[in-house]
Amino acid sequence: MKFTVLGGSGLIGSQVVEQLTAAGHEVTAASLSTGVDVISGKGLKEVLAGADVVINLTNSPVFDETSIGFFETSMNNVVAAAEEAGLRHHVILSIVGLDEVPGLDYYRAKMLQEDILTSGPTPHSIVRATQFFEFVQAVLSMTTEGDVVRLPATPVQPMASADVVAAVVRTATGTPVQGIRNVAGPEMFHLDELGRVTLAARPDGRHVVTDADAGMFAVVPGDALLPPPDAQLAATRYGDWLEQQPPTG
Repeated sequence: MKFTVLGGSGLIGSQVVEQLTAAGHEVTAASLSTGVDVISGKGLKEVLAGADVVINLTNSPVFDETSIGFFETSMNNVVAAAEEAGLRHHVILSIVGLDEVPGLDYYRAKMLQEDILTSGPTPHSIVRATQFFEFVQAVLSMTTEGDVVRLPATPVQPMASADVVAAVVRTATGTPVQGIRNVAGPEMFHLDELGRVTLAARPDGRHVVTDADAGMFAVVPGDALLPPPDAQLAATRYGDWLEQQPPTG
């Protein structure tokens, strides 16, 4: 099969390109660095010509209200180009539970992305994943003051990016779902607990204080970010993943 991966140089995109290529597929990795701009539409028609499937992994450079405009413009452009190219499958990566968190601008933006996809004519699949292990340190940094990390006890069930990649590849090489496929990690943590586990494995002098009002995840209601019962659970556990990471600093 012939795939075009938009956002093909990012954390997920680069791994998707690698896996599809290793499986013998023809893959084009597209990004701003290759001259493809999903906002202006530059290069989209050319990079989708002759493809069977587009995997759209592009992401907003910011996570505030302006992300809504990014996804509205980019998705309208990609959906139109995919229709013109006659693609058989359009796949996007989204977030588990995003429709239950209207308080986050970025989640509303991703919901709009899903809506534009499902309103288009190209057969589609939405892979909704939980938070990535790779982003835990960034979450801690966002609420760090001195040696204190303030985190709410929001329930999460994170997963390794490699497992996200496997789910995206499995979906993209299969029959369009015409709906949502949820994927998640095997373990549930409260976010403050996840912070403590992380700092115990990678001590740097900081400690976690539970604060229901701290950070972006404070607005998440209840267990909104936990996967639904039909979610496919990955095998990689957070503790095992942490042990395999090179030391920092």
